[in-house]
Amino acid sequence: MKKNYLVPFITVTLLALVSCANEPPMVNLGIDDTYSVYRMRTLRLHPEYPGESYTWTMPDSRGNDSIISTSRTLYFCAPAPGDYNVTLRIDSPTDPVEHHTLIRVWEEDVAYSRYIDRVIEYRPAPGQFINELPAYEPGDTEASMTRKASESISGTNDVLISLGGYGGYVTFAFDHTVVNIPGQYDFKIYGNSFYSASNPNPSVSTPGGSAEPGIVMVAIDCNGNGLPDDPWYELAGSEYYKPTTLHTHTITYTAPDPSHIPTPLNPTITDATYIPWTTSDGNSGHIQRNAYHAQSYWPLWIPETTLTFTGTCLPPNGVDESHQGNYFVLYCYPWGYVDNHPNNIGDLSSFDIDWAVDALGNPVRLPGVDFIRVYTAVNQQCGWLGETSTEISRAEDLHISDGSTPLPEL
Repeated sequence: MKKNYLVPFITVTLLALVSCANEPPMVNLGIDDTYSVYRMRTLRLHPEYPGESYTWTMPDSRGNDSIISTSRTLYFCAPAPGDYNVTLRIDSPTDPVEHHTLIRVWEEDVAYSRYIDRVIEYRPAPGQFINELPAYEPGDTEASMTRKASESISGTNDVLISLGGYGGYVTFAFDHTVVNIPGQYDFKIYGNSFYSASNPNPSVSTPGGSAEPGIVMVAIDCNGNGLPDDPWYELAGSEYYKPTTLHTHTITYTAPDPSHIPTPLNPTITDATYIPWTTSDGNSGHIQRNAYHAQSYWPLWIPETTLTFTGTCLPPNGVDESHQGNYFVLYCYPWGYVDNHPNNIGDLSSFDIDWAVDALGNPVRLPGVDFIRVYTAVNQQCGWLGETSTEISRAEDLHISDGSTPLPEL
């Protein structure tokens, strides 16, 4: 895939496509001479004129022309009001074209919120907190459970939702495009991770306790329909390129048969064969039921009897340091995952859009993102602790002030 290159204060997505006449040769580019757009809103510019290559440039902070994209479609999103002069050069063996566009960026009429605006999808995998966080009630549908998830984590609400076992996910959006500011963290996602008060193994240096890492995916609203049906990109954390990490890994869960007879393992694990799963690499196992959660672990509002998820799977991070099954430590990965470190430990719960990679692991330069998805990244059972399941409680755009936190320089 072609790489996008942006100057330090730029970003991009669509509001309008209008025909106009260009300088000789006279061609219909499908791009206007002037656009107006609010800051932190994506403007999509797509030339209809075919060419061999496309180069978008814009003056940088010193006034020098700088390449901001070499893709045919430009997604533009500016963090600050002002006039931005963009030049498109289309190379063609017969009729090369150069077109100049003025993009006037305005301050928004109503101040943007720093916090999640809405949850768009909530589709957890089976787990011990499913149907509890948030609470399922008879008659609930996918729409009503998504609304409950939104009520839990939108705005300044701070109520945990669980994503269940490996693959379970939530998709949310802000009321604006989250701008990618080079060299800065762009957003933060809160979980409920904590460090152990006393690890039975004093020789380890890696922090750990309850780390249930979730992977972050991001997308631009390329088609402008407000739905997360666009290409997704993973934010590559510390484990992404390691050989122990599985990519394009698929898991399928099967709902428990009503006639299933529990298989108790010990007083805390009341059914070791509760919800079966299989994976694309030929492995199989079960989500176990424990004595601490008696409700159904299958998401009761989902009518299907199987659930399939595909993504990146991190290696297990849980270790029974007691060697007796009573003290598991879930070790933290260095960086780049949700619910992996305590929220107040530096920037370890913050994310940089510049970490984005495509499906082949190639870095991708995104000007900003309209959708964010988090899914549970580890497939493991830790005895009486149950399955590892990512939980989140809220998220913040770090480029929008909350009234008390000073913002970094743009």
